[in-house]
Amino acid sequence: MARTHDHPGEQAAHDPIRLLEIRDTPLSVDEIFRAVGDEAAGGIALFVGTVRNHDEGQDVGALGYSCHPSAQDEMRKVAEKVVAEFPVRALAAVHRVGELAVGDLAVVVAVSCAHRGEAFDACRKLIDDLKHQVPIWKHQRFSDGTEEWVGAC
Repeated sequence: MARTHDHPGEQAAHDPIRLLEIRDTPLSVDEIFRAVGDEAAGGIALFVGTVRNHDEGQDVGALGYSCHPSAQDEMRKVAEKVVAEFPVRALAAVHRVGELAVGDLAVVVAVSCAHRGEAFDACRKLIDDLKHQVPIWKHQRFSDGTEEWVGAC
């Protein structure tokens, strides 16, 4: 997508990647929202992934996330690709690891752009690519005693 800079306010931010982390503490939507604030942004798209109580017809009793030591570097590669493809003003992504309960926030990503359509598209690309490319694994334990590992976010 071509970037236009017809107005001085549209000039690219110095480093649009504002926050990228994998952490074992609860996530904050407000923190991520604040991280992508930008006066030249007319749209902010935010995605929140939560732990649900079921998966493929089974009741989820507990789950945990773990990651490969390279996961942080892979998150950066995904973020840099999104910034290169879309006119991103600011971008943030945080994924949680460790044991999570139903309802907990597992991942929060946000993107701000000059226009809403660009923000939606960039945010979707960000979460989809994080899910498929970053080595974070989910270990689900079902209420019937069975369990499974899922190969990505």
